Amino acid sequence: MTGRDPSRLRPWLLATATVVALVLVGGAVWFSRAPGTALLDAPLDVRLDVSPDTAAARAVQDASSLSRQDRALLRRISTRPTALWVSGPPESAERIVDEMVQGATARRATATLVAYNVPGRDCGSHSASPQDLDAAGYRAWIDAFVAGLGTHRAVVVLEPDALAQLDCLAPDRRAERITLLRYGIERIAAQGSWVYVDAGHSGWHGATEMADRLEAAGVAQAAGFSLNVSNFRSTDDQVRYGSEISAALGTSTHFVVDTSRNGRPSDDGEWCNPPGRGLGRTPTVETDHPLVDAYLWIKHPGKSDGPCNGGPPAGQWWPEYALMLARNAPGG
Repeated sequence: MTGRDPSRLRPWLLATATVVALVLVGGAVWFSRAPGTALLDAPLDVRLDVSPDTAAARAVQDASSLSRQDRALLRRISTRPTALWVSGPPESAERIVDEMVQGATARRATATLVAYNVPGRDCGSHSASPQDLDAAGYRAWIDAFVAGLGTHRAVVVLEPDALAQLDCLAPDRRAERITLLRYGIERIAAQGSWVYVDAGHSGWHGATEMADRLEAAGVAQAAGFSLNVSNFRSTDDQVRYGSEISAALGTSTHFVVDTSRNGRPSDDGEWCNPPGRGLGRTPTVETDHPLVDAYLWIKHPGKSDGPCNGGPPAGQWWPEYALMLARNAPGG
């Protein structure tokens, strides 16, 4: 941990810390290394994978309904490294993750994966899981996810919005979620992958509040945290916010920023398929900032946020929105 004064933590976080301590003593989670070891301190020096099996890539390949100009626009998405999202039942997680990391390895690159299956996901809104796991099921799912990684190292973004949305849960469910996130961090980190637990964005919670939540969830065992996933806030604002969180943690905790759709940023709070947005900075691990490990496309540009602003259900490919993002990309 970071050595911060426990009296600064909110009461429910103190209670959660007690629960987590009991779990650790009981041996129910995995440890393999302490904070500050070589992996955590090393830069994220990897070649980010471009999967040929993303929604954008399939749309370009099946171009019967696209003009040549629209195909060129969609290549601005299909040729960029984009994260692959994993959810669903534990029975399929190992196979899905294995296929993803094996494909990336064959391309001499490193996969970016999103683990998105925590119980009570998204507070019952558009992206909520139709088959919600219980705590035991989630641990089994994380175990299967890690088994799928095998000996391959990946960049893993853990549970977008899970910490930022703690307020929608009853106190006992908050404690459970913190414990499950800690389990996910420790299992994935023990496997050898870079795990970044999600921390929302600058318009959601203050930096000190989010630092408290990250600390309770065990960010000290992770490579860092992620910001702006599926959102539209400016990169500069997220770098400022992430730096404030890192300072509040009392460490030099690193972070990654989702730049998939913030080429025309907005801080108006509209998050569900807002019009007028554009593709953001191309994914890279060369950020020229000591705390920023990467700018990533974590949200797949062109996948709907939900049935709003004319969009299809959450997670479905929406070519019209993808084309708008590509047209509005800076310099496009």
